[in-house]
Amino acid sequence: MQKRQTVSQHKANPILRFLYGTFIGRGILKILTLPIISRAVGHILDSPLSVCLIPGMVKRNNIDLSEYEDKKYESFNDFFTRKIKRSNREFDREPKSFVSPCDAKLSVYNIDEKSVFKIKDSYYTVDDLLDGDISAPEYEGGLCMIFRLCVDDYHRYFYVDDCYEDGYRFIKGELHTVQPIAFEHYNVYKRNAREYTVLLTENFGTIIQVEVGALLVGKISNIHSGGKQLRGYEKGKFEFGGSTIVLLVKKDTVIIDEEIVNNSNSNIETVVKAGERIGRVKEKV
Repeated sequence: MQKRQTVSQHKANPILRFLYGTFIGRGILKILTLPIISRAVGHILDSPLSVCLIPGMVKRNNIDLSEYEDKKYESFNDFFTRKIKRSNREFDREPKSFVSPCDAKLSVYNIDEKSVFKIKDSYYTVDDLLDGDISAPEYEGGLCMIFRLCVDDYHRYFYVDDCYEDGYRFIKGELHTVQPIAFEHYNVYKRNAREYTVLLTENFGTIIQVEVGALLVGKISNIHSGGKQLRGYEKGKFEFGGSTIVLLVKKDTVIIDEEIVNNSNSNIETVVKAGERIGRVKEKV
């Protein structure tokens, strides 16, 4: 197998360092993360006038538009949630292959006996992530997979296996950036708005998928058709704003590829694409 591309932890830009690293900046951040501000920015990015922002986004992030469906975009958010050509995201259909739900930078962590996992020197419990709705001990010994999406990533995400969608919940919270600098001052995943879905999968047991919003807009738009879903079916999309997906799997269900595990242990993210195999089912002895 070809060696995957990786991303080392990078320094945040000066604006983020000011917002998260100074007293005045954190005061400004409180204003920026008010719901009314997020809604206002969302309305702007949904308006036809916002199409003028598209060329700059494409140039700054070296986005190859030939990979995506050809269409005339009606707003910036219409462009941000653009659909990729189906041939460019083929899903691994082998039932025992565990695949990525999205294009992202992936890190994988074990959930220890106290159901606490560490991300960028901050600690998060399963209880925090799910707002205490689901018994954390159920995931003791399992895995927490963090899929960090950047603005140049494909912002639609998919079901990782044939499954039954067994309910969902939206948890309100303040929206903060998911870039690494935020972890120095905030428990980001606890403070961010997020939505989780319980998936009763055919090959990997019960999986919880959590979509996490981000600074300013970071809107989570799930389809929620409910009931039976198939691997590779679209589950939802993120509108503008960096965003994150978290997958929680139970003990002895999935083995993640060694390369990804080794990268995560070295604080290096692995670049993955939607539908790409990242692991396999753990066979019962």
